[in-house]
Amino acid sequence: MTFGPIDFIALEFPGNRFKGEILPDLFELVDKGIIRIIDLVIIMKDQGEIIVRELRELDPAHIAMFDPLQADVSQMITDSDIAMIAEQLADNSTAGILLIENLWAKKTQQAMLDANGRLVMFERIPHVVVEEALADIVALATA
Repeated sequence: MTFGPIDFIALEFPGNRFKGEILPDLFELVDKGIIRIIDLVIIMKDQGEIIVRELRELDPAHIAMFDPLQADVSQMITDSDIAMIAEQLADNSTAGILLIENLWAKKTQQAMLDANGRLVMFERIPHVVVEEALADIVALATA
């Protein structure tokens, strides 16, 4: 099976109060075939204790809440991935780790492969870095 580009995303929510506000946007992306959720793991850190739940290990109410994501449970998120993210979490927080396949890019990726193209480099630039670079450009232009 050929996959499109895959992103590893870890999102932290302070206060162990994840209420699903981002889910409608993710549902829409999945529904439109823009992304596919390959794996999803929930981590809670409370007073130093780490609780990890794979999607299939959640209680029925939470499984129902995530059901529209049509997430596979591929177990591609490893124990070492989970430990790395858990170590970075603030106490009293919840995190979601997602592997997201970018279906929108799959056709273009295949065209590049068919043309014998070779990916030399791909790096996603963090949003904060883009904001800083744009602020620097504005500062230089007004100096």
